[in-house]
Amino acid sequence: MDNSKNTLADLFVDYLNNLSVKYVFGVPGGGIEPLYDALARSQRRGRVVPVIARHESGAAFMADGYYHSSGKLGVCCATTGPGSTNLLTGVASAFVNHTPLLVITAQTNLADFGRQGLQESSCTGVNVIGMFEHCTHYNTLVSHPDQFEHKLLSALIAAFQMMGPVHLSVPRDILKYPIGSDKPKFNAKEIIHRSRLVDFQAIDVCVELIKESKNGVILLGESACSVREEIMHLAKIKGMKILTTPQGRGLMSFDCPDYYGSVGFAGHSSAASVLSSTMPDLILCIGSNLGELASDGWNPDILTANLIHIDSDTIHFRSSPMARLQVSGALDAIFPLLLQRLDTDPAVVNVNGSQQVPVKHVILDPIYENETAFEAISPANIIRALPQFLPKNSRYFADSGASLAWAIHYLDPYYEPAEKEMMFRNCFDFGAMGWAIGNAVGAALADPTRPAVCITGDGSMLMNGQEITVAIQHKLPVIFVVLNDSALGMVKHGQRLAGAEQVGTELPLVNFVTMASALGVRGISIGCVDDLSELSLLEIIQLDGPLILEAYIDQEAVPPINSRIKQLTR
Repeated sequence: MDNSKNTLADLFVDYLNNLSVKYVFGVPGGGIEPLYDALARSQRRGRVVPVIARHESGAAFMADGYYHSSGKLGVCCATTGPGSTNLLTGVASAFVNHTPLLVITAQTNLADFGRQGLQESSCTGVNVIGMFEHCTHYNTLVSHPDQFEHKLLSALIAAFQMMGPVHLSVPRDILKYPIGSDKPKFNAKEIIHRSRLVDFQAIDVCVELIKESKNGVILLGESACSVREEIMHLAKIKGMKILTTPQGRGLMSFDCPDYYGSVGFAGHSSAASVLSSTMPDLILCIGSNLGELASDGWNPDILTANLIHIDSDTIHFRSSPMARLQVSGALDAIFPLLLQRLDTDPAVVNVNGSQQVPVKHVILDPIYENETAFEAISPANIIRALPQFLPKNSRYFADSGASLAWAIHYLDPYYEPAEKEMMFRNCFDFGAMGWAIGNAVGAALADPTRPAVCITGDGSMLMNGQEITVAIQHKLPVIFVVLNDSALGMVKHGQRLAGAEQVGTELPLVNFVTMASALGVRGISIGCVDDLSELSLLEIIQLDGPLILEAYIDQEAVPPINSRIKQLTR
């Protein structure tokens, strides 16, 4: 290899290759050009390749989706100035959602700091390091070539040990600094693994409390995905009811015999009844931050002295100081120990006699039975129908807004019994519009053999819909389901329910099928649920690019957001 083309940027790309990272998501520019030069050389060798987003925040959303669908580090980058500031929303979303991202931003040449250079974003210009300080776990400027490798390794360790974004801001001249070899000094794979230490003393206490329980409830957060099967077994042997937080809604199907639905935002009355009416003597909360939405607005029926909080992220324990017990450690290390103790203990009995024949316990809000009575489709019906007509292995992503409320309440994806992946993900707690659009693209890049279904609204599409062209460019099987009501629906209905002034919610009527045609994408208008039956399953499975399904929904259909309104008006 020509040493004149062997730079610190090449070394960085080689580290990514050793971590089996396939993609770097971003938008090129002058400051970040040396990194894209290295990516071009990498691409010619069939290694790490760049994916060009249309907006830097979309790049961060794609990196988020790529990580969760592949298990590999999400990497995004941006040039100096506005490129870096555009990343902030996507990085902040990943921070709140505990997604490991490596974020690379460029700076002008070191010698030009403080000279009012084009797009300068150093500490003497628009201070990008300062902006990223509160949404990353490691955040630093690389000010000398000899710092680069050490700071990169420190960032990687922080990303996986603390589960969140890390940020390196690198001046252009350091990125292009010539080096003798692009071979990494360190084995990054060996040092980024999270600690699997568990609190054995707490596990002993936890086992005894579960054994003593006569009317226990399990509350699942989004981090419980790796132990879904073990949790279902625990519920069966102890006759415990299973609930999910809104963030953990994608862990359970309505068919699961012990599942009673989601609590809080867009939740189910059956779940609320379990907490308020049956008076559980134990609440086993697993993998949740127990924030406002996960705890149903800090509901005292959840945040009770009967709570056991189990989590691998100890920072979540600050939400449960009232708990009877807090158990820290890797969930997939804790639960085999718990089950081993409980399965072999004759004192453990199936108190409630969990049914052998599956019975659906989840109670949904009433939905329109007869579409012909309306000029537009019920959003509840379209969401309920999607898994019936789309491939069973489809993954679903719901955007912030009314589309999220409809999806949490009504969507019921198909699950294989031992499924370890979240088949439905959403953007809580940060709630960024357009999150699902980028995430679906990133997930499809991670596994292009399975459709990624983005459930979004016209507001999010108008804000971030340009990322559809990334799916076009890479021929990705992404199905964009657009709930079109010519409004910012969540805000509109929220204002009405709260008795607020009705202002700032109207959007122009946009025909996204026509827009799809202009982009060279197939678009289908869905007027009623029966229109979905006209879709060829084989055709969808063999998608060689995105598909847009646009539903003009009933503008007066009120999404299930009453719990959120109560919090806002409390």
